[in-house]
Amino acid sequence: MSLSPLLAQARPWRLRISLGQGRLTLYGGLAIVFGWCLLALCAPWVAPFDPLQQNAELRLAAPSLAHPFGTDNFGRDILSRVIWGARIDLQMALIGVIFPFLLGTSLGALAGYIGGWLDNACMRLVDIVLAFPFLVLMLAIMAILGPGLSSFYIAMALVGWVSYARLIRSQILVLKHSDFALAARSLGFGHRRILFGHLLPNALFGSVVFCMSDAVLVLLNGAAVSYLGLGVQPPTAEWGTMVAEGQSFITSAWWICTFPGLAVVTLAMGFSLLADGVADRLGDRS
Repeated sequence: MSLSPLLAQARPWRLRISLGQGRLTLYGGLAIVFGWCLLALCAPWVAPFDPLQQNAELRLAAPSLAHPFGTDNFGRDILSRVIWGARIDLQMALIGVIFPFLLGTSLGALAGYIGGWLDNACMRLVDIVLAFPFLVLMLAIMAILGPGLSSFYIAMALVGWVSYARLIRSQILVLKHSDFALAARSLGFGHRRILFGHLLPNALFGSVVFCMSDAVLVLLNGAAVSYLGLGVQPPTAEWGTMVAEGQSFITSAWWICTFPGLAVVTLAMGFSLLADGVADRLGDRS
């Protein structure tokens, strides 16, 4: 008996399973990220306590019905601080991606399309930035500028743009010799219209997917610099700062570090699933 008909019937089934997994990944990531965004927006109404309110009588209280995540060494409610901290960490993840994306995309597109000395200068600058460890260069810039969110965003823009520039440049180098680009030139279209109207929209696929994956790295870097004391400063509720404040009590009050750490992991997983889901969906359409 021939197996060809059976294999022919099996292929659509495997395809449906693959597409279903892609949708499941996308919707799962969307649900996690949207849930955190909703929680952050509704923090004034959802958080049971003021995140900065101290209570000496409740210092290092274990998780209970009144305080599900326990309290820290100042008697502040951990659950309320985690909810309010979502605002800062989501802001860092989003803004920390937007500026490198815009800067890297612009420079990479111009370097790939124009070529020549501009391309050489841009790529040598990329090589210089990549020669330094990412986090070390970020910390050096933030140490010069001073601690705070503004310094974090500037450092991310100055260091993180190189990945987007390389991605866009490689796509533009291929697309500018494609048939539709040659047709646009033959019709007399200007360079600006060809680059930004035809080439760049077709080159953004990889950068958009990487942008969502990069949000995970930005989130972790934001928590890391706050943990090291160069990011968000106490007493502001931020997950990395909360982990740093609770490290001295890890053996006696594990909940101070555990719940902010789980929040970072959960949001990072949401961005990662969202990036995989978007890549699957855009890949199906291409």
